[in-house]
Amino acid sequence: MKTVWPLPQIEFSDLSSVTEDRPTALLTGGPSWAAVGSLLNLPLVIQAEPHTADLEFLQKLAGGLPSDVEVIYGVGGGRVADVAKYVGWVNRLPVVLIPTALSVDGFFTALVAVREEGTVNYVTTGPVEKVFIDWEIIRNAPPYLRGTGIVELLSIVTGLLDWRYAAERNQTTADTRFQPWAAGLAAGIAQQAFKIAGGVGMGRVDALTNLLDLMCMEVQLTNQLGHNRPQEGSEQYFAYAIERRLPRTYGVPYADLVGPGILIAAALHGQDIHPIRETIQSAGIRIGQLAPEDIRETLYQMPDYVREHQLPYSILNDFDPTPERVSELLVTTGLDNTGRF
Repeated sequence: MKTVWPLPQIEFSDLSSVTEDRPTALLTGGPSWAAVGSLLNLPLVIQAEPHTADLEFLQKLAGGLPSDVEVIYGVGGGRVADVAKYVGWVNRLPVVLIPTALSVDGFFTALVAVREEGTVNYVTTGPVEKVFIDWEIIRNAPPYLRGTGIVELLSIVTGLLDWRYAAERNQTTADTRFQPWAAGLAAGIAQQAFKIAGGVGMGRVDALTNLLDLMCMEVQLTNQLGHNRPQEGSEQYFAYAIERRLPRTYGVPYADLVGPGILIAAALHGQDIHPIRETIQSAGIRIGQLAPEDIRETLYQMPDYVREHQLPYSILNDFDPTPERVSELLVTTGLDNTGRF
């Protein structure tokens, strides 16, 4: 049976006006709670700051929830949202999300990105009960987080290229067959993302509002299709793979992984990466947070990685990572001169 999930209810409100009477479990991060905690009056039973979305950790957290909790609140970014959604799903409790930045589309999806056995697997939890948006909070978030969910839209560029690449080689399934109408809609969303990137980077509320609308359109499109092929391809697979190489305590934001992945995927498909790179940077996304050696070693492993984890077919399945080709990619994308410090 196929289910077409809806978007969650989205309310635009000053957080100080949010009221909650149900006994609450709060999942948040230190900086996020410091930014908004004084604005919220929640009847807390328990509070936690999740440091990972590994399956084992999520299962432990969900299993330890006090029995008197009636609602889960997630206040912060993408990791917090995923953990809150998972804990609510396991315990059959409603979930309310309060983003402190528009850093991912996961606030609006019916999926949780669970880390398991060295990759990302999706668990279908259904959408949350409600998402509160306070533009004053969002626009004052750090620029490298504030609107970096735009990578979810820019990844449509390479996601579509991989989807078509797979279709041309008869490597899609009946459920994920290439559909021109869907590709056309997705391409239109990506086109608009290029137009608003500068405003997003400046923290303009009108541009951030456009970003929210476009993310919701992208999520609803993939909900309708029942898969993420128009929006997820080799750029995300690179992010999954390199994440394993980074110290857990370092905490590189999602966009800082996917941004370089988009450049690499575009270069593999023979695209001019300069307008994409300029757009990524104008939106506030950092592309210098990964050490070149980590990028290089990850690229060497990508063909084996996508096959081992049976990821949907992409150009990485046919990539030959010779030292010369990998070096060429780093130079072409400008990722040969990056690093964490």
